[in-house]
Amino acid sequence: MRKTDALSVITSKLGPLVLVFGAYLIAFGHVSPGGGFQGGVVLASGVLLLAIGRGTDDVSALLTPRLLARVEATAFALLLIVGLAGMLAGKGFFGNFLASRDGSGARVGFIIALNLLIGIKVGAGVAYLCLTLLKDADR
Repeated sequence: MRKTDALSVITSKLGPLVLVFGAYLIAFGHVSPGGGFQGGVVLASGVLLLAIGRGTDDVSALLTPRLLARVEATAFALLLIVGLAGMLAGKGFFGNFLASRDGSGARVGFIIALNLLIGIKVGAGVAYLCLTLLKDADR
């Protein structure tokens, strides 16, 4: 891919904004359209924009494929633990084990935690795939 000055300027300005928007989608997915999956894909898009503008080597120095794979695996393991904790509490898989018997309690906090875990998992996985494909395309 031929890198131009316009491409570098646009991606260096747009990339951080896309990252912030992805974090917004994850954080406020419980009250507005968005959530963990959408926010994670937008986060990965921000990483992809930075990789296109600055080069995959610069971005891979900060976000190594090994780190992204570990982050994704850890988020997946935590999601399984949260799902199984709901089953152990008698609420079903991914049931809100933080809520009390009458249904009151930390409903919103539970959804925000799930959105965060899903956003991290999806963002790390898609960023890993995109950076690997871009690195292979540069060769």
